[in-house]
Amino acid sequence: MLKKDLILKSPVEKAIGVENITKGQLGAVLSRAGVGKTSFLVQIALTQLLADQKILHVSLDDPMDKINLRYDEAYTNLVDNIGYVDPQKAVRLWEDICPNKVGISYTESTFNTDKIREYLKSFKKSDIALPTILVIDGLNFDKDVSATLKELKSLNQEFGIFIWFSIKSHRDEAWSQEGFPVQLEAVKDMFDKAIFLKPVEDKIEAVILKDGDRMNQTYRLEPATMMLVE
Repeated sequence: MLKKDLILKSPVEKAIGVENITKGQLGAVLSRAGVGKTSFLVQIALTQLLADQKILHVSLDDPMDKINLRYDEAYTNLVDNIGYVDPQKAVRLWEDICPNKVGISYTESTFNTDKIREYLKSFKKSDIALPTILVIDGLNFDKDVSATLKELKSLNQEFGIFIWFSIKSHRDEAWSQEGFPVQLEAVKDMFDKAIFLKPVEDKIEAVILKDGDRMNQTYRLEPATMMLVE
């Protein structure tokens, strides 16, 4: 029951839909630095954990102890958002789902698709359920990443894993005529889903840039917690 309540309160359930998180191959969360890309990616992954799925989080920016802290904070924010929850029950649930989260930290120079492929193969060899999503946080989209994206898309075909990226945009950059940040414009056809986060007054506005016919829907979030403004 607690799992279901937490999922229903997740900003991801409203903005994307739990059943929609893994429909397709590639998804992106975009914003300029410091707005909340990683926090929203963690909420996406957390929603999958609450749905009893495995996730793989790859960071090219932060060590895993920092990423693990983000997951702890995201879970706490979600629990606090549904009202009173027996603290012991909340702790037991986190201890139950946390082992389904695997994190790996790389640098830009050490990251490559073959390493991810071999890691996923190790799940199969050990007859362990595969992660349903792969989060890649910190890939530099200011460079030409089309070849890397093609390689990563092949992981979806091979392992059935949906891949979510963070994409950093920059203040005062002009968007394309089709309404995409320049970092996404060149590779937009490779993405099934894209969400842009932007500060609006004292809140964050999550704008659906790409997700079938749901384009341009908007949702308001609290910056400190990434929870939906009701």
